[in-house]
Amino acid sequence: MYFLYILECKNGSLYTGITTDVDRRFAEHKSGAGGRYTRSHEVLRVAYTERCPDRSSALRREAEIKRWPREKKRGLIGLVK
Repeated sequence: MYFLYILECKNGSLYTGITTDVDRRFAEHKSGAGGRYTRSHEVLRVAYTERCPDRSSALRREAEIKRWPREKKRGLIGLVK
């Protein structure tokens, strides 16, 4: 099982990725080992997760969400009323 996740950063930006273990991946991002973007943008919390049956569908969903405008992403994670 794979998960799509969206992280909220301290500056209000959103980071989208996939993993098999959300807790482990979040810890990696928090420690600075998660990726270039999150090393320079402090990660606050996991704002959203979504189960995907396999890696292929997780990658497709990630690509879809990354194309969305910011407000649509904020709506998905419940930051827009």
